[in-house]
Amino acid sequence: MKITRAQAQANRAHVVETASTLFRERGYDGVGVADLMAAAGFTHGGFYKHFRSKADLMAESAACAITQAAAQTAGVDMSEFVRIYLSRTHRDGRGTGCTMAALCGDAVRQPEAVRTTFAVGIESLLAALSQQDISLEGADAGQARARSLDILAHAVGAIVMSRACPDDAPLADEILSICRDKILASLSPSATTSTPVGARATS
Repeated sequence: MKITRAQAQANRAHVVETASTLFRERGYDGVGVADLMAAAGFTHGGFYKHFRSKADLMAESAACAITQAAAQTAGVDMSEFVRIYLSRTHRDGRGTGCTMAALCGDAVRQPEAVRTTFAVGIESLLAALSQQDISLEGADAGQARARSLDILAHAVGAIVMSRACPDDAPLADEILSICRDKILASLSPSATTSTPVGARATS
């Protein structure tokens, strides 16, 4: 029986969503097309009715997950973002966590289309995070972007390092704790408004 266009679109979206979860859990090389389609409840042959290649699906699933993350991040207080991101819950939730932390290491070895998707995704996350700094006294767009980039890179790196350790390793928790505390300290009013040492010396 021929399916409707609406059903075909729904099936495609379901494959993208399934792929997004599996790729984050297992990495791009850890998921084959046959396994992916089986997990989505479809046959292997149906894959090429929706996508030209696995790389196309990799790019689309990453874009979908990152767009959702950026939308959820917009308007969230930076301190709250850091606490949620650098938590054990996020660390252990590979399949539902940040695509950047889960797949940046894999993306570097993928086709340009996939890496371009990640670059666009990083920009969208930076834009969402930077909005929190624009309204701060003395913070212009360039300063807000620089601080957001520093925080995002610090947070992603912390999750990657923590996940590389055994789940019950004290070091895994220590990495999250130290990095979370350092970032939060940098966000405190005293850290952002303190007078430079040279200025204090001459005042």
